[in-house]
Amino acid sequence: MIIASNVTKTFGKLKALDNVSVNCVKGQTIALIGPNGSGKTTLIKSILGMVVPDSGFITFDQHNILHDWNYRERIGYMPQIGRYPDNMSIAQVFTMMKDIRKKSAAVIDEELIEEFGLNGMMSKKMRTLSGGTRQKVSASLAFLFNPDVLILDEPTAGLDPVASEILKQKILREKQKGKLTLITSHILSELDDVVSEIIYMQEGKMLFHKSLEQLQADTGETKLAKAIAQIMK
Repeated sequence: MIIASNVTKTFGKLKALDNVSVNCVKGQTIALIGPNGSGKTTLIKSILGMVVPDSGFITFDQHNILHDWNYRERIGYMPQIGRYPDNMSIAQVFTMMKDIRKKSAAVIDEELIEEFGLNGMMSKKMRTLSGGTRQKVSASLAFLFNPDVLILDEPTAGLDPVASEILKQKILREKQKGKLTLITSHILSELDDVVSEIIYMQEGKMLFHKSLEQLQADTGETKLAKAIAQIMK
């Protein structure tokens, strides 16, 4: 569904992506992991069309995304830090997004809104919200339009254990529907029950792309954090 072919991107002297090629298909839940500065965010922004590679290309359903923004309607994106107008209420933010996405709003998924308990605080202004509540809004928006692809950047950051589990169960339900999900996280223990594939990046390069089962078999470790530590020794 999403294929990056020999993608390279530099910012000044920094090579953020160095000839990266990945193939992400429907039904996979992929952990995109690596140390800070490894190129994860640049790869995500390249897939979203927010960064244009210097060389190489990215396709979405076999169509080159360059100069074509329509594919973005099929992606639900949860940024690491959601930024919203301070003077707007939660309800107004959701209404605004529905207005913007009218064409893709045929099916609205408000499951997370209900499970997070956001219905009871719709009148609250965004500037008054805690970091965790803002994360709940961001997560709910990512799933709201029933997208084919989900890109979740540190999705559980700031969430309490109950909300984190609600989000994980939602991701698993979407996986069962055959959706593609890309997740970045520094808390690898939270990914054990969710992901099926691992992409590990370092210094702008993709070091490996393996199934979780293959990674476990290669390292003899069942936990993702321990498997990654083993393979990077």
